[in-house]
Amino acid sequence: MNSQSWSPADRLRRAVQGYPRRAPLTLAYVCLLLAGHAWIGHGLSADRAATLLGHLSTNLDNLQDHPLSALLGSALFFDGTLTDVTSVDFVGTLITFGLGVCCSLAWVEARWGKRRAAAVFLGGHVAATLLTAVVIAVAVQHGWYPAAVRQALDYGVSYGAQTVLAIATVALPRRGRLPWAAFVLAWPLGGAEWNGPLPDFTTVGHLTAAALGFALLGVPAFRRQRARATGPSSAAHDSELHRDSAPHAAAAATGGETPPSA
Repeated sequence: MNSQSWSPADRLRRAVQGYPRRAPLTLAYVCLLLAGHAWIGHGLSADRAATLLGHLSTNLDNLQDHPLSALLGSALFFDGTLTDVTSVDFVGTLITFGLGVCCSLAWVEARWGKRRAAAVFLGGHVAATLLTAVVIAVAVQHGWYPAAVRQALDYGVSYGAQTVLAIATVALPRRGRLPWAAFVLAWPLGGAEWNGPLPDFTTVGHLTAAALGFALLGVPAFRRQRARATGPSSAAHDSELHRDSAPHAAAAATGGETPPSA
């Protein structure tokens, strides 16, 4: 059956069936996040869960005291809800965990491979966190943020998710890219709280992560990989052109034509 005649249900079913093959790393990460969310919510007492998340929080004090465990550990959990579907937190979960990790990260992995997907996601998470920490430090010095923000609870996958959400803009048809990019930049501002000239630090972090994602679209390595993704079909086409032209070239004693470059 021609793929163009598939119903939306057929397309969804085939996408789900092919998910483990196209994005095995993303699937493993999604399972890890779900397991961590269940463990924090149901496997630990409220006090122990708060202590663990407080240790993994990427606030200024933790980044100065144990930066590596805070940066890596905070990416093992997502801050949101999967059950309170009427809350604002659930909308955030749909965007960051659903659209960001489950969809956009999977697309990046299928398009550019496991290593680039992991590097982009983790790089966005770490870079946005560190750049936001600089903004927080400056804002505290100028009195724009209260001093208590140094110990604020800040963990989760949303910065990495925001980075791949921005990168996934190129997965859309051209007419949908500008609205999607506007959505990626606008949704963090929906619930922003302004402190003087700056919004709250999580909004700053999300906007920074989005900017990093858009900037990565201009990296030559990604453009080369996109070219290689179309290489086999182009190579086959060039091979046919070479075979067709070879007899004529031999008759003319030219030794054959050079196939056009892909």
